[in-house]
Amino acid sequence: MWVSKRAGAVPGSVFALMDGAKGRARAAGLEVIDLSIGSSDLPPADSVLEELREATRDPGTYRYPLFSDTAPLRRAAAAYLARRFGVSVNADAEVLPLIGAQEGLAHLLLAVTDPGDTLLLPDPCYPPYLGAAAIAGLNVVTLPLRADRGFLPDLEELPAGLRPRVLLLNYPNNPTSAVADAAFFRRVAAWCQERGTLLVHDHPYAELTFGAYRAPSALEAGVQGVVELHSLSKTHHMGGFRVGFAAGDAQAIGALARVKGATDFHAYLGIQRAAAHALGLPDEVGRAGAAVFETRRDALVPALQALGWGVTQPQASMYAWARVPGVSDSVGFAVRAAELTGVAVSPGAAFGRGGEGFVRFALVQPPEVLREAARRLGSVPV
Repeated sequence: MWVSKRAGAVPGSVFALMDGAKGRARAAGLEVIDLSIGSSDLPPADSVLEELREATRDPGTYRYPLFSDTAPLRRAAAAYLARRFGVSVNADAEVLPLIGAQEGLAHLLLAVTDPGDTLLLPDPCYPPYLGAAAIAGLNVVTLPLRADRGFLPDLEELPAGLRPRVLLLNYPNNPTSAVADAAFFRRVAAWCQERGTLLVHDHPYAELTFGAYRAPSALEAGVQGVVELHSLSKTHHMGGFRVGFAAGDAQAIGALARVKGATDFHAYLGIQRAAAHALGLPDEVGRAGAAVFETRRDALVPALQALGWGVTQPQASMYAWARVPGVSDSVGFAVRAAELTGVAVSPGAAFGRGGEGFVRFALVQPPEVLREAARRLGSVPV
């Protein structure tokens, strides 16, 4: 009686099923290796934590934060974009702090679309994208991401008359770990401009890159008609702080600010100060964290390949995306794996039809634990 059509349209979560499988594994006495959740296990920089500690001693941070109070974080975000990507944005009109990028996306879709508008969404994709689309009442058209194209979309495959309101992309990609270059974003931005489509790029893994690869920003293709969402959860290991920012098209950012103004205040001022400090840290700090995940990648990927699993060497993100030979029911396989071995992974089907036959590993354990996880998985029947 009290469930709205909007709430009822939000897809259920396969991860609740995986939680049950992990519980049964523990009850059976198995040591669980949980590689199913993409939450960084590294701590923020000490100076970030000290900034927050100092803020908690300042009574001026205890009140409701207003838009004017966000100026230091907005300026820090603009400076970060300029330093890292060579992108110039107006900190007053083209940057808005978020209570995490997931919140930002849900509010952004409410701000720039009307019910029934079309959202072009990659398949597979991060599951909350589907929930945000359902809440906004959008018509979702999927854009296949295939291994033979490096999990990059082919926009030319779409019907010529398709005019989506929003195209949502995410590179480095969750779940596939695929990466894109600046030329890709220029092509996509041009495609969107021809059709009057807003390009939204979710960019939480901007600094989790390996080797010589550095992730570009979609804003390098131009600010008009583009909004990019940044999060400090992964790259600065501040997931529980719930802080990020949106930057880009001034009209879209203004609409987002109106929606957020009706639904929330901004993050606690102490968290804003910590985030602004984190965004101004030297690049070497972020590179040190990325090197930890790179070492873990180098432990897990060869171990999976030795099992005959189809996995490429990720250039970025905190995931490995593996095709399991002979598996056509990734949910069933992941549940069996957890119950029989204690190793919890995310089934590919949780990310969309295009993820069937795959599983996703989060690189959130030390190298020796990741190698042990691969060893155990070799015994799971397909």
